[in-house]
Amino acid sequence: MAQFFEEFCHTDGSDPFPIWQNKTISSCFNKLMLNSLPHGLLAITSACYLNIPRCSRITSSTSYGWGIRIVVAFLMAVLFVLDVVIVGLLHLPTMYLDILADGCATLGWSVHFMSLVVLQKSVYSATRGPVCLLILAIMPVFTLTVTMVSYCQDSICLDISQPFSVMRLTLVASQLFLLFVYFLAFAVPCQAEHVELISVNDSDQTPLIPGGVHFGQDGQIVGDDGATWLSRIFYLWLNPLMKRGQNMELERPSDVCLLPCHLQTRVVRQNFDRCCGKSRHEEVAFEDEAGHRRREDLCKDGVFRERSEIRLLPVLHKAFGLKYYLLGVVKLLGNMLGFAGPLLLSSLVAFMEDSQAPISQGLWCSLGLFTSTLLSAVLRNIFTFEVSKVSLSARAAVISAIYRKALRVSSTTLAQFNLGEIVNFMSTDTDRLVNFFNNFHDIWNLPLQFAVTLYLFYVEVGVAFLGGLGFALLLIPLNKVIATRIMKNNKDMLQSKDSRVKVFTTLALVGMLILPLNNFPWILNSTIEAKVSLDRIQCFLRLSDQDMDMYYSSAPPEEPLIAVQLKNSSFSWRGADNTNLAPSEASSPDGTFLLHNISFAIKEGSLVAVVGKVGCGKSSLLAAIAGELIRCGGVVYVQGRENGFAMAAQEPWIQHGSVRDNILFGKEYNSHFYQSVIEACALTEDLNILPGGDRTEVGPNGVTLSGGQKARLALARAVYMEKDIYLLDDPLAAVDADVAKHLLEKCLMGILKNKTRILCTHRIEFLDKADIVVLMDNGMIVKIGSPNKILPEVEPVPKNRNKNDNKKENDGVNRELEQKQDEDEFCEQPSLIHCVMGEEQKQTGVVTCRVYRSYWLAVGGVLGFTILFFLFLMQASKNISDWWLAHWITNIKNNENFTHRDLLLHSLSPSMPLLQAMMSPNHFSNQNVNVTGQLEFYLTVYVSIAAANSVFTIIRAFVFAYGAICAATVIHNRLLDRVLKATVTFFDSTPLGQIINRFSSDLYSVDDMLPFVLNILLANIFGLLGMIVMMSYGLPWILLLLLPLGVLYYKIQHFYRHTSRELKRLYAITLSPIYTHFSETLTGLCTIRASCSSLRFEEENESRLERNQRCLFAGNAAMQWLDIRLQMIGVLVVTGLSVIAIIQHQAKSIDTGLVGLSLSYALSITGLLSGLIFSFTQMETQMISVERTEEYSTDIPAEPQHGSLEVSSLWPEHGQVEFQKAVLVYRSGLPNALDELSVVIQAGEKVGVVGRTGSGKSTMFLALFRMLELSSGKILVDKVDISKMGLEQLRSKLAIIPQDPFLFSGTVRENLDPCGIHSDAQLLDVLEQCHLMQAVNRMGGLNAEVGEKGKSLSVGQRQLLCLARALLTQAKILCIDEATASVDQQTDKLLQQTIREKFKDRTVLTIAHRINTIMDSDKVLVMHAGKAVEFDTPEVLMQREDSIFYKLIHVHSE
Repeated sequence: MAQFFEEFCHTDGSDPFPIWQNKTISSCFNKLMLNSLPHGLLAITSACYLNIPRCSRITSSTSYGWGIRIVVAFLMAVLFVLDVVIVGLLHLPTMYLDILADGCATLGWSVHFMSLVVLQKSVYSATRGPVCLLILAIMPVFTLTVTMVSYCQDSICLDISQPFSVMRLTLVASQLFLLFVYFLAFAVPCQAEHVELISVNDSDQTPLIPGGVHFGQDGQIVGDDGATWLSRIFYLWLNPLMKRGQNMELERPSDVCLLPCHLQTRVVRQNFDRCCGKSRHEEVAFEDEAGHRRREDLCKDGVFRERSEIRLLPVLHKAFGLKYYLLGVVKLLGNMLGFAGPLLLSSLVAFMEDSQAPISQGLWCSLGLFTSTLLSAVLRNIFTFEVSKVSLSARAAVISAIYRKALRVSSTTLAQFNLGEIVNFMSTDTDRLVNFFNNFHDIWNLPLQFAVTLYLFYVEVGVAFLGGLGFALLLIPLNKVIATRIMKNNKDMLQSKDSRVKVFTTLALVGMLILPLNNFPWILNSTIEAKVSLDRIQCFLRLSDQDMDMYYSSAPPEEPLIAVQLKNSSFSWRGADNTNLAPSEASSPDGTFLLHNISFAIKEGSLVAVVGKVGCGKSSLLAAIAGELIRCGGVVYVQGRENGFAMAAQEPWIQHGSVRDNILFGKEYNSHFYQSVIEACALTEDLNILPGGDRTEVGPNGVTLSGGQKARLALARAVYMEKDIYLLDDPLAAVDADVAKHLLEKCLMGILKNKTRILCTHRIEFLDKADIVVLMDNGMIVKIGSPNKILPEVEPVPKNRNKNDNKKENDGVNRELEQKQDEDEFCEQPSLIHCVMGEEQKQTGVVTCRVYRSYWLAVGGVLGFTILFFLFLMQASKNISDWWLAHWITNIKNNENFTHRDLLLHSLSPSMPLLQAMMSPNHFSNQNVNVTGQLEFYLTVYVSIAAANSVFTIIRAFVFAYGAICAATVIHNRLLDRVLKATVTFFDSTPLGQIINRFSSDLYSVDDMLPFVLNILLANIFGLLGMIVMMSYGLPWILLLLLPLGVLYYKIQHFYRHTSRELKRLYAITLSPIYTHFSETLTGLCTIRASCSSLRFEEENESRLERNQRCLFAGNAAMQWLDIRLQMIGVLVVTGLSVIAIIQHQAKSIDTGLVGLSLSYALSITGLLSGLIFSFTQMETQMISVERTEEYSTDIPAEPQHGSLEVSSLWPEHGQVEFQKAVLVYRSGLPNALDELSVVIQAGEKVGVVGRTGSGKSTMFLALFRMLELSSGKILVDKVDISKMGLEQLRSKLAIIPQDPFLFSGTVRENLDPCGIHSDAQLLDVLEQCHLMQAVNRMGGLNAEVGEKGKSLSVGQRQLLCLARALLTQAKILCIDEATASVDQQTDKLLQQTIREKFKDRTVLTIAHRINTIMDSDKVLVMHAGKAVEFDTPEVLMQREDSIFYKLIHVHSE
């Protein structure tokens, strides 16, 4: 070090770093301590204010002082740059010292200039700004004064014949004058400083506390907005939040601090949109110059294909690149300061070896260690936190972009992705892409560190460094092979994750198969993962948006008062990739259903009924009008299109929320109109039953409602929208005849009588009052006309000829039934009453031992102990190798150079003992030292220990990876098994987003993050223990320092962990609503877009994302709050150890080898202490994911799987079903859903089950399948009590066709024959019987994909496919729950005949709303209030005029 100062400062070797020289402060001290250091502090402190957000609500003009200070800062930087130029021209001996000082000054004033520009437009503009900046800006006056005096004493500077020297004197005088002006500018009073209130957030009107922590209206902290530089460095602004966590007051997301203004989701999204627009403009301009096609050429019959797609990476670069790249400078400075540690250690060891060295040399080294470690810690902390802010912004931008893209892409284009894929774009892919922000700078930093380290190796050991370089180069091919494999595995893994979210298939860990031995493989892996995820997200964002201006014609029809007109229009469900087909080509089905040559016009206020057999294109026609199809030709005109449509889809879409929220759908509450809508949609009695009325919450997608209730709720939402045009897709299918009549009269012909209504339905008995009837077949309009003209061509429902005679009686029946409904309407869905699905609950306090024990058992006890054993061997061998090296050095006193340099080599790379061993022989040969037997002995032992360490490390890595895979597999399988066995009530009361969150984010943590963090934690624990042992052995006095610091360390981490845990839990529970909302949005896209509600849903997504971002931001800040404090402890340890070494040096009691070893360990203790608590808290927070999966794996209610009774494989041989006083209640205190039901259904009977909604029809099926257990009574099948049987055995012998058809994602063959036991001939035959052959052939045959949930088929076709699947089963008992509600009546009649023929020797129970469906049944069971009130043949019941069935028949015919 002395030699360095002598050469660098051009001083005397006897006093290389003088403070006082020639009766003034020495030039070396002045330039380094009085110039470089203050300017460095000025740069660092000013940089802390560069991210202060702009304030758009400042009501007063800023002071002139701000402008003057900005000009002064700029001029100061320019003057120092001029001085650098002059120094270069003069070629003075101290040129490099002057360049260093001027360079630091230029950097300091440049950063200060930028910070002043930012502060002038921020909340500080009405004040003088932070006082600390004034102090630091004025501090250079001392160095300039000293320099001025020195120049005045130098005659050369006063000699006009030396112009450059005179110019330097002039520059210093000018700089002193500018500092004086700066001070005066700061003293200028601020305008309206004592009057105006300054707002940080647009929604926040509270006054700013200058220089302190900024609070919102409700006392919440607004991030680090308004914090002082000291508060920013040490995160003092976060202390209130940390205290809340310590006091267990972080219960809700609202308890977390608000996001800083520039990180708010709305602000980030707007900035991202601006950058998208600029990027698109630039690319469009470039393509236009290149002669690309015009915009019109890129539209193919109404579908706009954007010429210049948005490329995500350039947009991210444009939005966040500048700040992010500038942070690389901070990282570079921190890393350069990190290299100062080994260099200073080298000087300190040289000082200790020289017993005659002055103590000042050791003190300077100690001071250097303190300064370098302190500044390095601060800079690295600032870098990490600021990068986390950029990552947070990028996350908000990408998630918002994915959500908005989903809202803007047509259904046909979106169909190429399933729900799992799209959810994974928002979850796993976004997380991986954003995580790359934390690693990007390491891509250039690691090679730079490697190069600098190699250079220092070369300085110390000569060409011996080539051995290490060669070893590193040999690893490149291996890394290439591993990288290729990782990329392939990651693509496969993400595809599996897509499927896992959807059907919960098992997945093993892929990313952590080979644990890294250093950072480079991890960075490489992160880069590859980010690249794969970027490609996947880019593929989604590349999809073309809808262009409604091109889809619809703006030219009104010639005929007046036309609301909707289609002229020679053809439409396709074909995906966007095939939209470039010509219209003539598109006329061929080619596996895609089309609408051909559609032409009709609808006048304002008309009621248009669209009828036809199942799959004829009725729903597609409504989708074409709503703009959800691809227009292949023709003209589509809709009057008032910009106002949207009111749509009631065939599959009712219900949001997770209250009944009122679903009806209002974002509109203001109008009491009178609201009540009218409730009455018109027959919901009055339903709401009167609920304890919370219309405030009662329904489950996700209305799972707690019956099919009829969902249909009426969706219809009520459409009516309340008050649109001009209503698209109603079979809302009458799932309701009884009297309810359908009520809806027709009170709703369609009542409250909507003046609206344009397009109604698709199979209930043709209600269409007499329609203005126009459209008959469709095979995607074409067959005929259009009045009801009298069209309806006779469609087979009608049998009607009672004496309906007029019975009208009065029927009116009485209606009133009687409505009164009875008041008692039991919701008996069948009582979970709606008691299940209020609020926010997801979270655990509190520490992660329990049960969670750790479950993970340990998932790993396996033997495997776990094996991992710990090899960890111990790895660390022990490493510490022994280090001790052996120190022992070796101590015993070779005649080679001082070896001692000095090898210690430097060790401090630069303490984790590479094998590399050092490889270098040692070369080093000896370079120094011409003969390798004696003693040295061969030391070298052999050292190489052996190093080789053993490498072997233990590799074994530990692979054993740990295998253990992590085992644990992830076990946890996933346990979770999947429990969820699949959960009760129906669990799915009714749990939003889908919560379940998806467990199978996506939580299992991602268990798969990827937890093993990685746990590996680091274990390595840190063993490393710290080994370090303490070696440091205590080398310098026992260090224990006096370690004990109090250990207590402080424990207190800090304990204080931090409370907050960290709760923030992780809050982050997890605020993530589920994002997924729930996204899933709901994807399900209801047609309704949302038709009603022009996309903007409101985007705002709702931003609101939910904002809450989640707040928790994530607070968690990142808390992490850095801890890190800076632990870094300070590390600084104290390094400084204390160096001081103790100096004291022992003066006492002449020192072992150079052991002290050097202790100091080399001390240099890494800062990072190790921080890494230990960081990895521990990260492990604890990742363990919360295990806690959440464990909660589902053990706590959710599960169905009883095993029974006490075994039956033969042929059971049931006959199919008799008997209910013996069966009582079923959903919950204590609620009415009985089945109330002592007693009925015997003989083997082979065909029984129709009728009754009003809530009478207990579907509950019978639930009880028969034991989806719910009886409270009392029995159900016997062939005289066997089913409650004593195992569920799998029972359900495998029964078959059901549900009201809501369920299809698996897969082919037609896989849905018909999941077990693959039937021949193609059998499959084709059953399709023919169910009238599906034509539709399946059009799709592409048995191997055609049906899409997610069968979305490639209409609802009626899905019901038919479920029926076909049931026909293939050999079950003796078949339950049909209104399975043909969406089928036309002619097809329904044929299907009923097929069921009678194919199931003639089986027992069939059929629930039906259409009475004609069950008229040919053997018996009819009439249910009311959970009781069997009538049970006889249809003929007998129809003859009894007092029977309920008789009255239902006549209501139906009416």
